[in-house]
Amino acid sequence: MKKEQAEILGFVPQKEIVYNKLLPYADKLDRESNDILAQIKGNLGRAVQFRELWPGVLFWTRKLSTYLRLYGRKFSKEDHVLFIKLLYELVTIPNLEISMMQNFARLLVNLLKKKELLSRDDLELPWRPLYDLYESILYSKTEHLGLNWFPNYRAEASTKQKMLSIVRKRSVENVLKTLVKSCRLYFPESATQEMLDEWRPLLCPFDVTMQKAIGYFELFLPTIMSPEQHHKGFKLWFDELMDLWVSVQNLPAWEGNLVNLFARLANDNIGYVNWDPYIPKIFTRILRSFNLPVGTSQMVVPRYLTNSYDIGHVVLWISSMLGGLQKQAQIQLNGLFSSIASFYHPSNNGRWLMKLMKLLQRLPASVVRRLHRERYKKPCWITPVPTSHRLTDQDVTDFVESMKQPVLMAMFSKTGSMDAAQALQNLALMRPELVIPPVLEKTYPAMETLTEPHQLTATLSCMIGMARSLLSGGRHYPEGPAHVLPLLMRALPGVDPNDFSKCMITFQFIATFTTLVPLVDCSSALHEKNDLTEMERELCSASAEFEDFVLQFMDRCFALIDSSTLEQTREETETEKMTHLESLVELGLSSTFSTILTQCSMEIFKVALEKVFNFATTNIFETRVAGRMVADMCRASAKCHPAESLRLFVPHCCNAITHLTANEDVLKEEELDKELLWSLQLLSEVTRVDGEKLLPYRTQLVQTLQLTLRMRCKQGYTLACNLLHHILRSTALTYPTDYCSVPGGFNKPLQEYLPIKDWGRPGDLWHLEIQWHVPSAEETAFVFYVLDLLLQPELQRLQRYAQGEQDMSRDDVLQSLCIVQHCLLGAGSMLPPLDGTIVTGLVPSLLSLEETKLYIGVDYDKSRENYREAICKVMRQLLHYILERSEDDTKSLFAIIKIISDLMHFKGSHKHEFDSRWKSFTLVKKSMENRLHGKKQHIRALLIDRVLLQHEMRKLLVEGCEYKTVHQDLLRDLLRLSTSTYSQVRSKAQNVFFTALGTYNFCCRDITPRVLELLEPTRTDVTQQQFKGALYCLLGNHSGVCLANLHDWDCITQTWPAIVRSGLSSAMSLEKPSIVRLFDDLADKVHRQYETIGIDFTVPESAVFLGRCITDSRQPTPYIGTPVDQELEQGLALQQDKNQDAEQKYETLLKDLLECLNERDLPWKFEHIAIGFLSLLLRDDYLLPAPAVLFFIRSLNHDALVVRKMAIAAVAGILKQLKRPRTKIPVSPCNISSVTEPEGLVAGDRPGNDWLQYHGDSLPKTQQDWDNFRFVEKTHWGYYCWPKKLMLYAPEAEQPKDLAPENMNERERIIYDHFTDPVFIKQLIEFLSLEDRKGKDKFNPRRFCLFKGLFRNYSDAFLSVLKPHMERLAEDSHESTQRCVAEIIAGLVRGSKHWSFGKVEALWAFLIPLMRTALSKITVETYADWGTCVATACESRDPRKLHWLLEMLMECPLSGEGGSFVDACHLYVLQGGLAQQEWRVPELLHRLLSYLEPKLTQVYKNVRERIGSVLTYIFMIDVNLPCTLPTKSPHIAEFTERVLSQLKPLIEGDEEIQNHVVEENGVGEQDERTQAIKLFKTVLKWLMASAGRSFSTPVPQQLQLLPLLFKIAPVENDDSYDELKRDAKTCLSLMSQGLLYPQQIPLVLKVLHEIAGSSSWHARFSVLTYLQIMVFYNLFTILSTEQAVQDVRALVIRLLEDEQLEVREMAATTLSGFLQCNFLAMDASMQTHFEALCKTRLPKKRKRDLGSVVDTIPSVDLVRRHAGVLGLSACILSSPYDVPTWMPQLLMDLSAHLNDTQPIEMTVKKTLSNFRRTHHDNWLEHKQQFTDDQLVVLTDLLVSPCYYA
Repeated sequence: MKKEQAEILGFVPQKEIVYNKLLPYADKLDRESNDILAQIKGNLGRAVQFRELWPGVLFWTRKLSTYLRLYGRKFSKEDHVLFIKLLYELVTIPNLEISMMQNFARLLVNLLKKKELLSRDDLELPWRPLYDLYESILYSKTEHLGLNWFPNYRAEASTKQKMLSIVRKRSVENVLKTLVKSCRLYFPESATQEMLDEWRPLLCPFDVTMQKAIGYFELFLPTIMSPEQHHKGFKLWFDELMDLWVSVQNLPAWEGNLVNLFARLANDNIGYVNWDPYIPKIFTRILRSFNLPVGTSQMVVPRYLTNSYDIGHVVLWISSMLGGLQKQAQIQLNGLFSSIASFYHPSNNGRWLMKLMKLLQRLPASVVRRLHRERYKKPCWITPVPTSHRLTDQDVTDFVESMKQPVLMAMFSKTGSMDAAQALQNLALMRPELVIPPVLEKTYPAMETLTEPHQLTATLSCMIGMARSLLSGGRHYPEGPAHVLPLLMRALPGVDPNDFSKCMITFQFIATFTTLVPLVDCSSALHEKNDLTEMERELCSASAEFEDFVLQFMDRCFALIDSSTLEQTREETETEKMTHLESLVELGLSSTFSTILTQCSMEIFKVALEKVFNFATTNIFETRVAGRMVADMCRASAKCHPAESLRLFVPHCCNAITHLTANEDVLKEEELDKELLWSLQLLSEVTRVDGEKLLPYRTQLVQTLQLTLRMRCKQGYTLACNLLHHILRSTALTYPTDYCSVPGGFNKPLQEYLPIKDWGRPGDLWHLEIQWHVPSAEETAFVFYVLDLLLQPELQRLQRYAQGEQDMSRDDVLQSLCIVQHCLLGAGSMLPPLDGTIVTGLVPSLLSLEETKLYIGVDYDKSRENYREAICKVMRQLLHYILERSEDDTKSLFAIIKIISDLMHFKGSHKHEFDSRWKSFTLVKKSMENRLHGKKQHIRALLIDRVLLQHEMRKLLVEGCEYKTVHQDLLRDLLRLSTSTYSQVRSKAQNVFFTALGTYNFCCRDITPRVLELLEPTRTDVTQQQFKGALYCLLGNHSGVCLANLHDWDCITQTWPAIVRSGLSSAMSLEKPSIVRLFDDLADKVHRQYETIGIDFTVPESAVFLGRCITDSRQPTPYIGTPVDQELEQGLALQQDKNQDAEQKYETLLKDLLECLNERDLPWKFEHIAIGFLSLLLRDDYLLPAPAVLFFIRSLNHDALVVRKMAIAAVAGILKQLKRPRTKIPVSPCNISSVTEPEGLVAGDRPGNDWLQYHGDSLPKTQQDWDNFRFVEKTHWGYYCWPKKLMLYAPEAEQPKDLAPENMNERERIIYDHFTDPVFIKQLIEFLSLEDRKGKDKFNPRRFCLFKGLFRNYSDAFLSVLKPHMERLAEDSHESTQRCVAEIIAGLVRGSKHWSFGKVEALWAFLIPLMRTALSKITVETYADWGTCVATACESRDPRKLHWLLEMLMECPLSGEGGSFVDACHLYVLQGGLAQQEWRVPELLHRLLSYLEPKLTQVYKNVRERIGSVLTYIFMIDVNLPCTLPTKSPHIAEFTERVLSQLKPLIEGDEEIQNHVVEENGVGEQDERTQAIKLFKTVLKWLMASAGRSFSTPVPQQLQLLPLLFKIAPVENDDSYDELKRDAKTCLSLMSQGLLYPQQIPLVLKVLHEIAGSSSWHARFSVLTYLQIMVFYNLFTILSTEQAVQDVRALVIRLLEDEQLEVREMAATTLSGFLQCNFLAMDASMQTHFEALCKTRLPKKRKRDLGSVVDTIPSVDLVRRHAGVLGLSACILSSPYDVPTWMPQLLMDLSAHLNDTQPIEMTVKKTLSNFRRTHHDNWLEHKQQFTDDQLVVLTDLLVSPCYYA
């Protein structure tokens, strides 16, 4: 087979689609594919050499991707590499139009998909072009200014924010990411080092570039290399990035990217990376990232919610670490699951549940994938997993064991059982014997129960996934198959008409099992064969029940049908259609029944057939609901064995019909006899079978048709048309006829073939033996005979009517159309497509753009009449006749529209049917596939279905059809219908119209002018309906083409001006809301979908060279050879023409739009639309022409706010276009600092980057200093390491001079003239200082960009005009005026980046007093704007250039002059500026800290909060990252020491700390203690603020404050507490969630031990709550040190014996939690300890005098005894959902204390009632664990005593 094929093809294909070999015409495909490939290679190669990107290259790359869909990678390796290289060149053409780039990228991804086909030796791709592409699109410098439009998204943000909002880049970004992922495999081995050099300098943790760099690392770093190359691969960065990950504690946004990178590394290099040292840390962090609510307070740091890890990667990482010698990962995984197991219990719910369920569902799948790779995958060039690290059978068993418990709980989860079912499917593939029995144990009772249907649906859906594992049994689980029959029999009651979901899941269950099992009675084999195993004997005897099962199933179905007849389920008035639910049940019923019959032996089938036939013929059903179900069952039986079934059904139905229509009058009746309709319906369904078997009955069938097609009754003739359709379809189509699970069926004698051996057997792809139905000559003749007999007369009748020769009533016309339509649907596959001359001249191209013809198994007979053309001719005549005479005959028009659609597209199947079948195929495949063994081991029926889908796909692929005159006529008819009078006709016609537009090449160019004609203002004969129709045609539907926005200059230059001009049309009225809405939608769609259209279509030489390689290649030799030089020159000339033409079209379009805008009468709406269009046309590679610039500048002062907004954005863009480039020069940092950089990595504040930082004593305060300083604007340079080449701006002398008016070009002059005009500026400022929406306005980045551009391009030319306005605005304290001045100032400061020293100095001399004034007037509404203003002004600027501003802000923020509010605002503004400067201003941070420290005892809450936030920023730079030197900025440790010394009075005193501070600064100093309390309040604010923001937690410093917090924090949850206590509590909660390092744990425990000895019981109580959260959030880290676990245990057990009752109870709860998450184990020593405590004797009660005071202090003995009881109770409550072996004994021990004194009695009662509550659900199982005596005692305890006894 392989050899012959290689001879025909001339090469060995890379990997083709195997299903093609099973098609009935497979022998023709090799030649066909070679022809198509030769065509593609020839034309694609030539297109590139002609440099014709559009249409040539685009057209033929599209053909290549179609080729991939049809044949897979059916080309030689050489071609494969050439295609990839060519597309790589095309994708990375700079400034390529985005939509083209996406098309090339998708194809390239597809070519690279199967990585095993090409090794790293075959292909190498450079990484830099991809990086440049990604950078230019994702971090585009011009996009936010509207100079570049990417598909469907709009940005409105400054550059820094833009880097954070990467989220927004939907499709383009995803395509690019996938592209990089596919290419990174083939990056050269030097790439890793180059990438590190490129991105390391960006690693500044305080800057957004960090996110960018880590994102790039995650995306680009190659991780698949051969082991000998690892030192050039991951070993270069692994330690560095791993240390970085380990040292950040507070989940910054980029931590997730690191995790994704590590997961990928682990998966690609199993066995080559040693993860053991990191495993506890990894698992602790994974557990933390689930954000599970733990402990009593359950507060979560908000940041943890947003930045958690991606579960998919977590799962990959875990599954890659399993195995190995230490088995460490599995031990931790057991711990992970046992710690979170109880969260899976169905009674728990929360937003974390989705994450946990995902983990559950994906982990087994990931392990299965790994096992498949290690054991079953074909070896390829990628390094295999070394044998030492492969998963052993023991590993797999351990893994399955650890997951079993949670999965079994999750089956009944609130989120549904789907996740658990998928998990079980994969677990059962690995270890059926472990997973299936427990599920079966749940399934059997669930089938018996009537009260809990949810249990049934959950267990059945799990069983469906495990069906194949259950059936194939295998050596581990041989008893599996024995469960099949009991399960099937017990599932039958689920077919229940009253419970829809139960019914559906039962159908699915039965269908799944019967597909896998041949329903054959093998019991006789017991006597005939003696070589059967015990198991086989059991199955043989069981299989006798199959017949019973089938018959019982049918009875159930009949009952279901009886209860869903129309009469039963509807009132008279309701609709007669099926409801959605009914149609689903119908589908379920028919497919299940058909599966059962397919799998039956002939004996069982005959019994079943008899039964169905009797049911169908002895009753008469209505044809809507019940009738359809019965007919479906009959059809199913006819499909399985046509001959036997037709013998019963056809004669019966035909006779009934003949008999009932014997009387002529019947045909004229409006309402037909029920029986007649039912017989027709039955007949029309049973004829949907193998066509060959229908032929014997043809005379009867044709007679019946002749009788019934001309009935008067609509219901009657519709059924007759269905019959006609089905008869034609059965004989004319190609399709497989058997879907049985074993080729050839089961009808062989038992001696030769024992069906039970085939239970659960997968289909064998190479021996499928599909039985195809291919139309024979006899059948073809029959089809044409029926058409001649029935279609011909109808066509003639309609033609005579259309020519006015014969009258027909509307009903008659509709009836004839119905017959025509069904003939076309039935015989469509036999009728050749419409043909004719091609419409030329639409697109100039040097290439042939022909369509590809695919053979689909039909040889068209050219000698017969082509009915498709005949129908087409008659339909067009009829359509024109109806539209002129009776346009209100909408029903006929609907029918004609449908027929036109089928004439154009229908070749035997519909696209939407194909799509839904493809979908359901993938669903079934997923639910039943075997991912472990792979190799397409699907069931035979599925494989056959897939082959059929391949055949259908070949029929439906209509990519790039030629546009012929026939199509042109039909499209024009459709356009006419789309603009006709009735809206329903219009919308139906439009849908067909849009589909057609997407089918034929370039037809849009032909049809657009015709649509636009209707919008012409000069035409007076256009009705409103036509106008609306035309607009809809331009708008397009959501999936199809949008004519208003085709990506091509020719179309846009026509449509956009036409849309705007249509505002002058007489048919346009803005009173009609529907028309207004249409224009809104149109404008909106254009804005959403517009992408910048290319002007420059230059193809690089490298691509041309590859095109040459392709046309020169062999095997198959390209059709048309390499072009000659003359043609190449023509191509070059055309490329230049094309670029010029694009520029001209661009200018013309702008001119047209501006002309429209000058129309006096244009309504305002259209003016706005036109301005919107204009603003889309700004680009960054071509300057906007001067008239448009003038227009936008004038629009800045337009009356309408919308227009002003668009103009502001546009002018900012124009200024960017006019920006003059600045010269940059390379600089060596070593020369400036005169420090040589050390070897290796040293980051942070080091001598080498000291010159970058702000030093108050050496600031550039003179011209000379200013010239000598080297300014570095970007904040991240130099923190981590220097870039290989540091580029800085050249000194002022070498930069271009400021613009003088006489040197300006026209555009610059226009702007200059307007902005120097005081009147214009006055008006502009007035508009800018208006309110837009009260209370909603914010600092507007667009306006900032406008001012920044003005001052950047023209330096201080406009300052003099603006000064008076700015001074006026600053004086005014109104919100909008302050905002306006803030926007101007921010723009000024940023725009003055390159001003000369003199101008800058003058600027600050003016600004400083102005800002002082403004800041003194700050209000609640404006403080945020001023903060933004200063932050924006300082962003990416060298602090030494801004020293005036920084010094002014530093003067004295807390002056107290304007009251506390102004102080807080000043701090906020200062913080905005300093935060932008990050690590470069240590001196200022020190100054600020020393200024703030004395003021920490502030009384005002808002100032305190602000100080807290500022402190966070001050200390943020003090990080503890790997290879980072200690910072020069303030250190936390020193600060904490100073604070602690002031807090001494609080720490030493013992009394309760009350918040008794008078809220105002009283005269005189208050005592130390009050001062300390005030200070502490501020410190708390700082601790709270830093919890979510800083990178690392200063644990040692926090520990010193812990005792104080414990002292203050209240125990109860009560909001009435004062601020101090609430804050202390929050702090504790946040600190307890912190991540700890192993070396910090002993310190924390030591402090906790000390506090546990404190005298305040509140503190002791809080220790426990703190401990709960701390242990859970650091579970594996603590578990990895034995000593720590012992300490925690000792602490809890000590507090169990506390004198305070509340503390004891909390200790018990804590203990129970620790036991539950397996942190502590329930061991013998603990049990004996508690039992001993329980036995403590209580002192006898002494008789007291009645008068004496009751003794309330508990004796020591009572406490000890209570401690013991609490301990036992904790153990019992620690396993709420099962009964371990030690449980019964403990319950007995506990029950002995039921009558002790309080509080013991209370504890016992509580425990027992909790035990009862949590074990109630599964009590039947749990009972087994107790002995009878114990049960008696228990029952007494649990049943509450009777009150009436």
